[in-house]
Amino acid sequence: MNTAPYDHPLNLTTQAIMTYGSWGLTLVLLAAALRLCLRERTPFYVLIVLAAMFGALFEPLYDVGFMLLFYTPGLWTHFTAFDVPQPLWTHSGYAVLYAAPAIAICKRIGEGRLTRSGLYKWAGIELAMSCSFEMIGINGGAYAYWGPHVLRIFDYPLVIGVLETAQVICFSVAAAELRKRSSGTVPLLGLFVLFPCMFYFANFGAGAPTIVALHMETTSTALIMAATLLSIGFAAILIRTAASLLPAASAAPLRRALRVPAAG
Repeated sequence: MNTAPYDHPLNLTTQAIMTYGSWGLTLVLLAAALRLCLRERTPFYVLIVLAAMFGALFEPLYDVGFMLLFYTPGLWTHFTAFDVPQPLWTHSGYAVLYAAPAIAICKRIGEGRLTRSGLYKWAGIELAMSCSFEMIGINGGAYAYWGPHVLRIFDYPLVIGVLETAQVICFSVAAAELRKRSSGTVPLLGLFVLFPCMFYFANFGAGAPTIVALHMETTSTALIMAATLLSIGFAAILIRTAASLLPAASAAPLRRALRVPAAG
């Protein structure tokens, strides 16, 4: 598509599934996060969820950059920016796709149980989640990446999933470091700034070559392909950099190996 499909029909069944399904999962996630907060006596996990949901307010910037449009006729929306209406499920979608894995990653980092290889596994999980969620939304008739993207799988640009993965990994490691170096609740409120910063740090930083190539007045498939591969490479570097902040191997086996046997 060369122009935004403003008149494309919206699949109302897909909208209902994505809205009620994602909000239902968000309520479950909030309950689980609250339980962790009570157990560890910190608001950290609930704040991660709320920060991700808050970050969804800035989704229109992303939509313009990567040429995403939510189909309008019949859309349950609460505001429009840059001519892109925002569906009600963006906030819950951010919670499910971004906050849920971030909580799991942060918890393991805090417990000293996550290694570099473990973080790479979580990157794979996030990539699979992103691809699954978005392929359902796209092929279910809820929205489209309408620009001249390349490397599409079921109409889903692969670069989007890779960039989202880098964003979640970077945010998770940064959030874990914030918690580690903070005392009290007030510093943890920085998560509400940290999330959008890391979101656009990865998507608009590593994704910059792709965004510019998509929006050039004179572009080509070859140029977009080169820019897309460069963005994927940048995202991989971000993930590798975040992983370098974690231990190469778990400390638990080492402690067991160095344990001195009891006398007698």
